Amino acid sequence: MADADANCKKYGVPFYGASWVPPTAIRSEPNPTPLPPPEQGDESSGDGSPSISDDYSLVLFAGGGGEGRSGIPNALLLARFDFASNSLSDHPVARLGTGTDLPYRMAVHPGGDGVICSLPNNCRYFEWETVSTDVLELGLILSDRVIDELEDVGQQLALKFNYDGSVLALGGEDGKLRVFKWPSMEIILDEANSHASVKDLDFSPDGKFLVSVGSGGPGRVWDVTSSKLVASLPKEQDEVFGFCRFSRSDKNPVLYITSMRGQGGSIVRWETSSWKRVSTKQVVRDPVCAFNVSADGKLLAVGTIQGDVLIINSANMHVQNVVRKAHLGLVTALMFSEDSRALVSASLDSSARVTVIKDAKKNGFSLWIVILVILLAIAGYYVKTEGILP
Repeated sequence: MADADANCKKYGVPFYGASWVPPTAIRSEPNPTPLPPPEQGDESSGDGSPSISDDYSLVLFAGGGGEGRSGIPNALLLARFDFASNSLSDHPVARLGTGTDLPYRMAVHPGGDGVICSLPNNCRYFEWETVSTDVLELGLILSDRVIDELEDVGQQLALKFNYDGSVLALGGEDGKLRVFKWPSMEIILDEANSHASVKDLDFSPDGKFLVSVGSGGPGRVWDVTSSKLVASLPKEQDEVFGFCRFSRSDKNPVLYITSMRGQGGSIVRWETSSWKRVSTKQVVRDPVCAFNVSADGKLLAVGTIQGDVLIINSANMHVQNVVRKAHLGLVTALMFSEDSRALVSASLDSSARVTVIKDAKKNGFSLWIVILVILLAIAGYYVKTEGILP
């Protein structure tokens, strides 16, 4: 990783989470709607305060040094990414300290309704702070609302909103799985022993199913409406499941689960009507420590303990792009932008990076043109030297 890379910055905080800020977060509408048009973005005013523009987006990072005396603060940070110059802001445009509590996991509401962060003993709700002056300025504040259902729940290792933001799921270090309606916090599912410890969660695009993976045992599929377990996703031999993500396609959605066997990282593909395993593809030799799927379902992203980031074509499971040593430490978080044109990654080395996705079709088409020209030149030379044509 080159320090001079404009799209990679160090912000002095070991990162555990990263997420794009939904443009609805900086609208003044009382009831924002999720999934805004992809051409919308954010920009920054002259004083460094972010606002709306087609060329800018905001990224939220969470992390810190924990509760020890390391001197490293625990905080939520906002950075600005400029698509035109392919650069992250040199410094955070907003920062909110969390005291001695490390924000280990977070879930950003897709409709702009704040952020839930997992702290060592409970979860806290943070709200976007929008101030309307000449521009719309954005920050984060700790909400006055204390959510009783998230008090004294212990360390949560997985937090997830469904795609319309109406349901919130939490998976704990103690193996407990909780699912609530949002924002009423009416309990939907309360499973004490879903796994030995919950590693990851994801909702299907239609919100009907929730998949959970954990340490030991199979993956599990839960029906959100009936609050019942509907399928188990068995491991093969000595597999260890790591992360789970649905594709975002309404037609024939696919479930992906990362697995480790030996030292190789693989992606397992599951069909979502019968919940049968379809394929397993090893994509990297190193352990996988972060995973994400693009909103259009065309790309998968993998982060490794060596700091590499791989972008994979979901149609053929071929690696489309590799950023070697994207970070000097292991990759802790990956997330595609809502328009699938960029990928944010974060690391324990305090670095954040945004990788703009290359157009594989255009690049591939150009490569075939070059190959065709070379072949024609070789053929012409052969015809001339052999005297086939006068």
